[in-house]
Amino acid sequence: MWMDTKAEVKANRRQTNTIQHVLNGLLLFTGDMRHLDKYMQDKLFVLQLAVGALRGVTMVILANNPLSGALILIALYWTSPWMSLLGALGVLASMLTALIIGQDSAEVTAGVHGYNGMLVALLMGALSSAGDWYWWLLVPACLGSATCVFLYSGLSSVLDRWDLPVSVFPFNTVIILYLLCTGANNPYFPHYPSLPPGALDPNNTDLVPAEVMRGMVLGVGQIYACEELGPSFLVLGAVLLYSPLLLLHALLGSAVGILAGLSMAVRHECLYSGLLGFNGALGCMSIGGLCFTFNWRTHLLAIACAFFSSYVDIALGNLLGTVGLPASSWASTIIVTLMLLLTGSLATYRIPSDQVMAPEHNRSFHLSWKSGKVTEVESTDVENIKSTAPASLSKITFM
Repeated sequence: MWMDTKAEVKANRRQTNTIQHVLNGLLLFTGDMRHLDKYMQDKLFVLQLAVGALRGVTMVILANNPLSGALILIALYWTSPWMSLLGALGVLASMLTALIIGQDSAEVTAGVHGYNGMLVALLMGALSSAGDWYWWLLVPACLGSATCVFLYSGLSSVLDRWDLPVSVFPFNTVIILYLLCTGANNPYFPHYPSLPPGALDPNNTDLVPAEVMRGMVLGVGQIYACEELGPSFLVLGAVLLYSPLLLLHALLGSAVGILAGLSMAVRHECLYSGLLGFNGALGCMSIGGLCFTFNWRTHLLAIACAFFSSYVDIALGNLLGTVGLPASSWASTIIVTLMLLLTGSLATYRIPSDQVMAPEHNRSFHLSWKSGKVTEVESTDVENIKSTAPASLSKITFM
């Protein structure tokens, strides 16, 4: 009897150890995947560039995980192979331009110079009225992506003085200039004019709750110009792979954006399509654990940031929509930048730009530091973040 019990205990231990090993193995693919950069250090530069490109893809949604980048590319291909091609081309064009003009190779392989170019190419494709596979669009997509590198380099020298990220100021600037230069009826590069969200709804139909809930999910997918539910769920899965806490704030921010839209009686199409959700999502994600250590105070600040971003988005949408221009992500970019300049007690939770990592890691490190349990090795790791993969988030993005 005793021998049987002992055998059962050993079997249970082996099973527990197996489960633990499997979980530890799965965790290697989550978060920032710092170990991958260490592994890639002595590999071919082309391979390092490929990993950096995938990281650049995820930086659009404030993540930093190459596997998440692969999932997002699949989501874009699901939405439209043409959009997937444009996005990949935008990342590569901007990264190669950064190499040609002599930008820091560590930043290039970390994906820092990729995300603005990707956004420019994606939005050019999403707004183009010439349809898919209009090959002439590749010309402005490549040129616009390359221009982002110059703007990024110039702005970083100014904003670094205040420890502020360049984020997507280059993308927002380039896409507005492109749309102003071409015009809606351009014979070579026509595009759809944007309508103000506050314009009167001609149908005057009742609100459909199911469509509003669908719009909350699409609000996260719209960060990549995804207008379908399936690809949007893949984008959510990519965020979950990086950080569950970031996923929570993404959905919360998108819901806040819809609430703000309802309070302003915007067109129902803006609610259903998720267009009023992505600025709120980006604002909430940026503050809720990414740029500030997560706790109840910064969580409330993240919700406030989502509301501010959403209302500013509606205001800018009504203003720019009068001339057919989209508000893009100016709202979340401006509001988050202002939030990072906060003073007072909340400023003590601010995470330096060169130490930003996954929210769970940020919180864990802060709690360890607060309790005096941070080891010398952990401190060294944080100080040397700029030489590892998470360094790419030192130039964190807000689409």
